[in-house]
Amino acid sequence: MSGETIGQEAVSQTNKMAWWREAKFGMFIHWGLYAIPAGVWNGKEIPGIGEWIMKRAQVPIAEYAKLAEQFNPVRFNSREWVEVAKNAGMKYIVITAKHHDGFCMYHSKVSKYNIVDATPFGRDPMKELAEACAEAGLRLCFYYSQTQDWYEKDAVGNDWDFPNAEEKQFERYLEEKVKPQVKELLTQYGPIGLIWFDTPMMMTSEQSIELAEYVRSIQPDCIVNGRVGNGFGDYVCLGDNETPATSLTADWETCATLNHTWGFKTNDHDWKSPETIIRLLSDIVSKNGTYLLNVGPTAEGVIPEPSVNILQEVGQWLSRNEAAIRGTTANPFQTEYEWGTVTLKPGKVFVHFFSWPGEIFSLRGLKNVVHKASLLAMPDRELEFEQAYDAEAGAYTLNVTLPSEAPDHPVAVLALDIDGLTAAADNSLAQRADGSVVLEAHRADIRKEDGSKLALSRAGVITGWFQPSDRLSWTFKAVTPGQFRVDLISMAEKARDSLGEHVGRWEGGHELRIEAAGQQLSFTVEEQERIVTSRSLYFHRVRSSAGVIEIDAPGEYNLEIVPVKLNTEQGLGLKLVSVNLQPV
Repeated sequence: MSGETIGQEAVSQTNKMAWWREAKFGMFIHWGLYAIPAGVWNGKEIPGIGEWIMKRAQVPIAEYAKLAEQFNPVRFNSREWVEVAKNAGMKYIVITAKHHDGFCMYHSKVSKYNIVDATPFGRDPMKELAEACAEAGLRLCFYYSQTQDWYEKDAVGNDWDFPNAEEKQFERYLEEKVKPQVKELLTQYGPIGLIWFDTPMMMTSEQSIELAEYVRSIQPDCIVNGRVGNGFGDYVCLGDNETPATSLTADWETCATLNHTWGFKTNDHDWKSPETIIRLLSDIVSKNGTYLLNVGPTAEGVIPEPSVNILQEVGQWLSRNEAAIRGTTANPFQTEYEWGTVTLKPGKVFVHFFSWPGEIFSLRGLKNVVHKASLLAMPDRELEFEQAYDAEAGAYTLNVTLPSEAPDHPVAVLALDIDGLTAAADNSLAQRADGSVVLEAHRADIRKEDGSKLALSRAGVITGWFQPSDRLSWTFKAVTPGQFRVDLISMAEKARDSLGEHVGRWEGGHELRIEAAGQQLSFTVEEQERIVTSRSLYFHRVRSSAGVIEIDAPGEYNLEIVPVKLNTEQGLGLKLVSVNLQPV
């Protein structure tokens, strides 16, 4: 392939992704027959997410299919749904055209098991949504389960109706159902923004690339998400409700729930607050990501009122702070601040405050000259600021004088006009302006022995630490000496909902030694505090105290974790997020 051809393909990819990179925020809609039982089968509440009820309760096809005879969402109004998304500031909608239960929520000629032919409703909601999206200027996108289909013998997932795995012919299912239905979705509803595949599971590289190319052969500008499998999507899909510790260089998206389920469940009322959603939106965008936030309509076709109210508040905040979200690029600092985060535009730095810092905000590491500071909520009032460079410490510090109280909630945004188009950040590992030193796992020097399973996850967490001979170390710069409390921050397993298998299992009992500044701290990893914030709702952080060290002079220091004994009773190991040094 010539350099010219590669260049043309890169331009074509950039053009295709442009709307999605600008959007930053979309609505996911999980809607299907599973909205009728809504988490309850034969009078029994079924654990887990609503749209998996057929699998979790092992419901036979013949019994589950009877739900279609009851499905009549007479209150469905496509324009109302689109209005909810638009008022929230969302720019695209991804809706389940076919989920794992195999039922098609559009008029398919390939399978009579669809909303037009098998229900008393008799209408095609995808056609109506396509029209409403076009009127409102939103992109319509389809979710399609390409691997799991519990209605089909040759697909993956149904081992209660089809227990003989040797009889399954997955390739036949791909050719006779998946591709023809994907073609229907791409030829019956106008331009489609993206196809959102899911759970590729055992798909081969050949099958994934063939399916992705099949989509592009029909609609070349249609984006294919990462769950087509084997790295052949146009962007990376993180795990459900997962966010990384730092920005990723690739295009990426997190899909997330408003409560704990995707499909509607009668008894799931644990809604995330607008404050949590807004902070997550800021955080995801600051890490170069896109936020796909789910609603689960009822069997009558109504988006639950709490969802509507939450999204309305999010939209009101976004209308005031859109400049700091839409079309921005990632935080230039390779770190995650407790006080908030940072986004960029040419010549602009936007500082998002999750917690108000008080009358003085200090930021260390911004090299650009600042010309102006103001708050998006108070654009006509210029703020006083000063910049300094400590040559001996090699530290750039910006101090901004703020009002005593935040002018906007739950996230107030500080706008900095800077010299140059791009923000230049000093990303050396150094003491922060608040005096703390945060040694994040993704910035560690990793030394592992042969056969080690130690690895850095996409979320920036060290996993698979089972081998005591493995080591992590950091070199950092201290600016202000003193005594520091040393905390080890680890991560629990993914927390399930209240009816799930577990709520954030975690394994302690590891015996470690920390060596730093000529001192040693020997300790056992125990849970002192479980940290649950907007960033760790599903992947809880656990604080374990190691002791106190003293740094008696500015300069460069090394910190190393030396395992003495790693506990492997539960097989979870030590999942390290960071080592934090807090001034005493």
